[in-house]
Order: sequence, then C-alpha cells, then structure tokens
Amino acid sequence: PCFLRHARSRNYVSESEVCKLESVPLDFGDYHPLKPITVTESKTKKMNRKGSTSSTSSSSSSSMMDPLSSVLDGTDPLSLFAAAADPVTTTATMDSTRKKRDKDDSSAVGSDFEPWSSKRGDILARYTTTEKLSINLYMGSEKGKAATTGSAVSEKVRTRLEELDDLEEGSQKELLNLTQQDYMNRIEELNQSLKDAWSSDQKVKALKIVIQCSKLLSDTTVIQFYPSKFVLITDILDTFGKLVYERILSMCVDNRVSLPDNFSPESVNDTAKETCLNWFFKIASIRELIPRFYVEAAILKCNKFLSKTGISECLPRLTSMIRGIGDPLVAVYARAYLCRVGMEVAPQLKESLNKNFFDFLLTFKQIHGDTVQNQLVVQCVEIPLYLTLYSPAIDWILQCIAYRAPEVLLTEMMERCKKLGNNALLLNSVMSAFRAEFIAARSMDFIGMIKECDESGFPKHLLFRSLGLNLALADPPENDRLQILNEAWKVITKLKNPQDYINCAEVWVEYTCRHFTKREVNTVLADVIKHMTPDRAFEDAYPQLQSIIQKVITYIHDFSLLFSVEKFLPFLDMFQKENVRVEVCKCIMESFIKHQQESTKDPVILNALLHICKTMHDSVNALTLEDEKRMLAALINGFIKMVSFGRDFEQQLSFYVEARSMFCNLEPVLVQLIHSVNQLAMETRKVMRGNHSRKTAAFVRACVAFCFITIPSLSSIFTRLNLYLHSGQVALANQCLSQADAFFKAAVSLVPEVPKMISVDGKMRPSDAFLLEFLCNFFSTLLVVPDHPEQGVLFLVRGLLNVIQDYTWEDNSDDKVRIYTNVLHLLSAMAQEAYIYHVDKVDSNDTLYGGDSKFLAEINKLCETVITQILDHLKNLGKEETLKRQSQLALSFFNTILAHGDLRNNKLNQLSVNLWNLAQKHGFADTKTMVKTLEYIKRRSKQPETSHFTDLALRLPLQSRT
Repeated sequence: PCFLRHARSRNYVSESEVCKLESVPLDFGDYHPLKPITVTESKTKKMNRKGSTSSTSSSSSSSMMDPLSSVLDGTDPLSLFAAAADPVTTTATMDSTRKKRDKDDSSAVGSDFEPWSSKRGDILARYTTTEKLSINLYMGSEKGKAATTGSAVSEKVRTRLEELDDLEEGSQKELLNLTQQDYMNRIEELNQSLKDAWSSDQKVKALKIVIQCSKLLSDTTVIQFYPSKFVLITDILDTFGKLVYERILSMCVDNRVSLPDNFSPESVNDTAKETCLNWFFKIASIRELIPRFYVEAAILKCNKFLSKTGISECLPRLTSMIRGIGDPLVAVYARAYLCRVGMEVAPQLKESLNKNFFDFLLTFKQIHGDTVQNQLVVQCVEIPLYLTLYSPAIDWILQCIAYRAPEVLLTEMMERCKKLGNNALLLNSVMSAFRAEFIAARSMDFIGMIKECDESGFPKHLLFRSLGLNLALADPPENDRLQILNEAWKVITKLKNPQDYINCAEVWVEYTCRHFTKREVNTVLADVIKHMTPDRAFEDAYPQLQSIIQKVITYIHDFSLLFSVEKFLPFLDMFQKENVRVEVCKCIMESFIKHQQESTKDPVILNALLHICKTMHDSVNALTLEDEKRMLAALINGFIKMVSFGRDFEQQLSFYVEARSMFCNLEPVLVQLIHSVNQLAMETRKVMRGNHSRKTAAFVRACVAFCFITIPSLSSIFTRLNLYLHSGQVALANQCLSQADAFFKAAVSLVPEVPKMISVDGKMRPSDAFLLEFLCNFFSTLLVVPDHPEQGVLFLVRGLLNVIQDYTWEDNSDDKVRIYTNVLHLLSAMAQEAYIYHVDKVDSNDTLYGGDSKFLAEINKLCETVITQILDHLKNLGKEETLKRQSQLALSFFNTILAHGDLRNNKLNQLSVNLWNLAQKHGFADTKTMVKTLEYIKRRSKQPETSHFTDLALRLPLQSRT
C-alpha cells in the first residue's frame, strides 16, 4: 500500500510569518544594556559608646561593581586572611618592602642591563681550539681519611690544616692530550664533584676543588681557548660562592625566621659571623695569588654578614691585587670577573669599577711587550687574533662602567682612548659597551678615530662593524648619514677575505635600508654579489646572506619597489642550497602576505613571486613533512588571493591556469584555485546581473571546465565530493545546466568510493558522519536542479538512492535510515506547487512539470520505496540489544511524517500512531520529549489548516516507563 499518497501542502510564506517572533514595543527610558549600572549601597553603623545612636549612611556609586564582590560584602577569603595578620608585622613588612624597592630603583641592576649569562654561549661558541689541552685533577687526600680517630677540637683543626696543605704537596693528577670536548667534560665533572663534596659535608675538599680550578686560569698554553676556559671555570666559582653564602645564611635562622634580604650585620648571630670569618681566613692562607684572588672574589657577597662597609673595603683591595698578575690577558679576565661579582653584590660602587678599568689602561702597553710577543711566537698566534681574545673581558668591564653612566664619563673614556693612540681594541670595546644613542650622535668622531688606528693590530673592518651595529639601533645626525656610509663602505669594499667582508656588509645593509633609497640599496647588493660570487664564497655565508634579505624586506614593504631593485633577484640566485633557498623564499612570502594591503596585478611583482612560489613548490618531495607542505601551501594561497586583474576576468583565468600548472603537487593550492575560479564565475554573473552575453556565457563555461578537470586530481575524497557539489551549484547559478548535471553525476558516482575510515588531523575516524553531512547538503541542492529532457524523471535522485542502497553500511549504524528520512524531506518539498527556494533564471521542476499528476505519482513511488526501507530497518532492530535505537528512530520517523506528511490520509495517520506506540513500547522513550511532542500536536490542532490533529492527539497515548 502507498502510505505517503500525498505530501502535506505547504504555504512557505505564511509558515514563515507564523514562526516569526512577536514584536513587543519596549520603553527603554534611560536603560541601556551597555550603560554602567548604578548601585546604591546602604550601610548601618551601630555605635556602642554611651549616648550614641544608630545611624544609617547611604552612598551611591555610578562605577561598575562586580556582582561577585557585592555577594562577599566587599571582602574575599584572601583579604580576610591578610586582615587577620598582625598589623604591626604587616606595617613593618610594607615599610621594608618600600625601602627595598626605593633602594633597588637607585642602585640595583635593571632589566636593561645585559647579564653575563647571555654572553656565555657566544664566548664558548666563538673561542674554540683543535689543540690538545691539559688539566690537573684533585685526587682526594688519604691523610684526611686516616685522621678520623681524634675527637678533640685541636685535633680536628690540625687535620683540616694538613688537608689544605696537602693540595700543594702533589695530591693531584695531570691529564694530558685532552680534546676541547674532553676538557669541558672534565670541568663539568669537577663542578659536580664540588656539589657532591659540599652535600656530604666535606667543605675542605670542596675548597680544594675550587682552588685547583682557579689555578687553571693562570695557564695560557692554548691561548685562543682562554676566554672559553674562563667561562667554564668561573661557573664553578659562582657555584662555590653561592653554596658558601647560602650555608652562612642558613646559620642565621632564628626561631624559624630567616633574615630579610636587606639584613644588617647586627642581626647576624655570632656563630654565622665566626663561620664567615673562618672562610675568609682559609682563603687568605692560599699561597698563590690567582686562586686566592678568584676564591675571595667568589665569596665577596659574604662580607655582608661581617660589616656594612665590608664589600666597599674589599673591592679596592682586590683591584690592587690584580696588579700582581703579570700576564695581561690573565689580568684583564680577572678584572672582568671582579666587575661581574661587583655588579651583582654592589652595583652602586661604580668608583671601584672605574678604578679597575683605569688600572687596566695603565698596564695596557704590556700587550705589546716582549714577553707577550715571545709567547705568541711560540704558539704561532698572530697579533690580530690575540687582540680579539681581550674583547669579551674589556666589553664586559666597559658595559659595567657605562651602565646608566652620565655622558661626561663616556666622553672621558673617548679622550683616554685618544691618549692611548686610538687603540683599536679599546675603541671596539667602547663602541660595544656604550649606549647606541651616544655612539650614533658622535659617528663622525668615531670614524675619525677609526681612521687613525693602527691597521696592524685590531682589524679596522671589525671597528666599522661595531659602529654599524650601533647605527642599526640609533640614528646619526641627518647631515652626516651619507658621509658615514661612504666612509664605511670605502673600507668594507676593499676587504679581500669574503668572510670578513660579509660579516661587515651584513651590518651596514640595515643602515642603508633605514636611511636611503633603492638606488643605494641596489649598489650595496651589487657589491655583495661581486664579492661573494668568485670561488662560490657565498656557500660559506648563507646565514649572513639570509640576514641581509631579512633586513631588506623588513624596511622595504612596497614590493613593486623591492622587485624594481635590479640586483634583488640576482642576489637570491646566490642561495644555491635548496633548504636555505626555500627558507629565504618563505621569508619573502610571509612579508608579502603581511604587508601587501591591496590586491595587485603588477607584472613585476607577479613574475617575481611566481618564481619564488615555484621554488618553494619544487622543493616538495616524498620526504617532505605534512606540516611543511601545509605551510608552503598557505603561503602560495596567500599570494594567489592577492592577485586581481580587476574587470579583466580572462586575464585572471589565464593566471589561475598558469598557477595550476606550476603548483600541481600541493593539493591545498589546487583547492584554492578551484574556489578562486568559482568565485570568478560568480563575479562575472554579478557584473552581468545574471543575463550572460554569448561572450560571458562562454567564459563562465571555461571556468566550469577548469574546475571539472582539476577536481579529479585531488586525493581527498570528501574534498572532491564537496568541490563537485560547490562547482555544480556555481554552474547552475550561471545557467550552465548540462555542466551542472555533469558535476552532480560525478558526485553521485564518487559516493560508492567513500572508505569506511578516513584520516582527520592525523587520526583515523569513521566516515559515516561526514558522508551524512555531505548527502544532506546534496539533497538541498537537488531540489532546485531541473530534470534533463533526455533522462528520466528525477534521474539524479534515483541514481543517488541506488548508490545509497548499494553502499555497505556498518551493522551498528543507523545512518542509512537517517539519510532516507532526509530523502523524504526532499521528496515532500518536491511535491509542492511552488518550491521553498529557486536559483535565479533557472526553472526548477515545479515550473517544468507544473504539478503534473504523473510527476507527483513518480514522487509517491519513490516515497513508498524509501518508507519500506525505513520500516524494514526498524523491524530488524527488534532484538533486545537494539530496542533503544529502534525507539529513537521510530520517534524521528514519526516527527518526519508529522512535519511533511498529509495526516488526513488514513493509512499515513495509522502509520504515525504505530510509530508513536513503537517508540514507547519497551520503555526507552524519553518521557519529556514525548510530552512536549504531544503538547505541540494539541497546539497545532487549534489552527484551521491542521484541525485534523485533534483526532490524532486522542490516538496518541502517553505510557509510563513502569
């Protein structure tokens, strides 16, 4: 029997009116939801004094109040805890914190001071060696282990003194022929040994290790490694200083209350003071100058426990001690360590730091003395290389001195440099340490000093590099800018060594881009190409060349200007290594997408960026990671979206065709091109207002053809399905009916190929939900697709139903029935006299068939087939384990009939009653849902066109779960 003989006749306009929300006029007055709320707060104060009366005060606040705060009556749990604290203690703490902050503001080192830790890595990376190194390791003391019997204090003291002396009596082992890595590993072992000895309460052993390490700083046999050695050894000294300080600080804990950060010596107990003095006495007994200096400097902070002036008295004495170190390199690093410790514990004592540096200037001539020269001859080290070893130490000393220093001091430093004959090493450190603004303002003075420097020592190009680094951070006087560039480039362009040249040129490119036009930038790029092309020197300078490109695109955001720089693209040709070339191309594309505000059709930009995008695309191979492919595709898509030829749609399509041939290996790019071409077709329709001429009709068909031949090349099946549907909709909108049919047929034929599992974000997921979503969208489109005159009635719907019938569904899935339910929605909409929506200038089946009875009979036949399939599935769910699913599907099918069926048909009416009873039969129905559904039916029965719902409501019983 044909249950759905007639679909319910729908008047979509009147239904839409009924469903609209009722508009109610509102008098807002002064109310507005975004205005701040005015809260009136009333407080009642009761006075307990004699003769006083209760008084109520009311205050009104127009500021925004937090509703949560008002619940807490102005207090929150954390505030209550704070209020419960001792008010005297709280006040004292606040005062001390305020004082500490005020003191910190005036004397402490701020975040604008570059810490030593940031320089450590650079020094270790820069100062390396391939020569063999030696190290003396502490081997432990048998005497110390033997002396365990005596318990008297005098015995213990004597034992410890013997242990200390034992260090200088041969309890050490010399390891020879170590590589740099072995040496660093040994130093790390010593650092760990120090911590282990300390944690096992072997304080003397710990001190011996530190003394042993400090002695290594007097050894300059492999001189080019000395700066790195200094870094490694001072790490151990820092660890020791911290351990000693924390040990003494822990002894100051009194009644579980530790000392505040800004404690005074008076608050330190006698035991802690005695221990602290003991450490200083032990260190004073070290015979050799260098270990004695370093170990005392390491625990300099401990002077805080003894007296307020301890640190200020020790710093000048330690500064004077350094005068006894004969080797100028060893001495300058000792001064650097003292500055480092001094800045940590007493940054306000700048006088001592200045004295330290002026001492260094007085002994500066030692560098060119016979002793040093003989040592360099033995080690085969050239004087320019030797002088660069001083840079980290002098840079650090000057940084400490120059920190927040007045300009008077900086000017004085310049004068001292001149008195020393404009020593290049010193001048370089001055430019590295002083504020960039100070250097930039005096650029011409510094250039004059650089010219007068001795070429044989510190290389001049390094001085110009340091000057360039400053000018990248601060601008020189405008009148001097061109002269500065000319003076610097005269020196840079004469450099023969490509590495020296590129290190210098890299810095000055930024200065050129900041202050000059494309002409000067082009000249600089041409010079770089000229210097780096011979003997393929560019292969050793990729980081610097990348940096140059980065600086150019940082300052030039106008890409038509950038690509008109004649030497820019030849410069890119120097990146011969593929991974580097791709990284550079990515940088350029990121800059383009970020800074290009308007779409472009400039042929210079298009040709250059197509070349760059092609380079990125061609780097993709079987080993390329998915993330990398996604990134490259996103950059290329960003470029494609920015290309617009305005009303020249044919040129636009030609560009997309060219792009398709160039980027065929990146699927997201092909997807973007299909979307772009579809958009182009719709823009053509918009321009023609839907009335295509012969020319535009042919153009739109060309766009449709582009999409039709591109989609099959995609691998993702759901991407193909959705693009077939989307492109078919575009073809339909442009009255390309046969082309639209071709898209929809392709989509129908592709459905059987949908796999059971698909990859989503790298994880395998069932495809049913995705297929259901696609088919629902497809049904919505099929409503307005007119039948082909040479095909049968509803040929696309029939074809799709056959595919759904043959598709292998999971046994535990109800998606097939859900799809059939949606098919009933479609068929019901198709049976209406006028469809709910249309495509402009396309006649759908409601117009073509005009409600013909044969057409409606075909729809009814399809409905009968679909309903039979649904009922068969419900019957198969009659087993105990699937009764809940049966209940849910029965109610869903009931709602479909209620919404779309004509319930005046008796058999359809009976079917709906049977489905209602089946939904409740086994107690799995949701009672609330059933009640609300029945209420809806009763409400609908009061409307004239659905008065027959009254009889239906009487036939729908509500069963309790019991």
